[in-house]
Amino acid sequence: MSSTKQQAKWIRRFRWLHRKIAIFLFIFFSLIAITGLLLGIKKQTGLLAPTQKGISADLSTWLPIDSLQKIAIKYLQDSVSVSLNSEIDRIDIRPEKGIAKFIFKDHFNGLQLDGSTGRLLSIEKRRSDFIENLHDGSILDKLLGTGGDQVKVSYTVSMGLSLLLLILSGLWLWYGPKRLRKSRKQKTDI
Repeated sequence: MSSTKQQAKWIRRFRWLHRKIAIFLFIFFSLIAITGLLLGIKKQTGLLAPTQKGISADLSTWLPIDSLQKIAIKYLQDSVSVSLNSEIDRIDIRPEKGIAKFIFKDHFNGLQLDGSTGRLLSIEKRRSDFIENLHDGSILDKLLGTGGDQVKVSYTVSMGLSLLLLILSGLWLWYGPKRLRKSRKQKTDI
């Protein structure tokens, strides 16, 4: 088989592969693109609740963290819902703002407390956390109850490798025909 026929055959294979991967992963790539865009503008769109301001930025005047945690759990049960899991995922301490944000593990509610008084400053629905879980695939770990990041890691690796494969095959689909035309032109010039 001649060199130009071999090149044309490879271009057809890459075109087929590129098309199949793109069709199969279209929904996933669209989801990643849309959620990534929303995460990039979360502060400007209201997806991220504004950080409130507490009384004091001086940590020596703050209540102990375990006291703030107990207060946050009480506010969650009294103000949001008694039935929600009160296990805390993380505490975001903002000394410069004088507040502590409590983010809970199994739902997308958050509380902002004044670090000095323990007063409730804000109850927030953490929409940006939900969008982030959609973006990185960790929502599937939560829904399937895997107890870890198995699905998230598999999803992230497969999407990254698929995107890389699409980039490489797309590059060949752009460069291959140029190379083929050049090769054919050289043969006709001889």
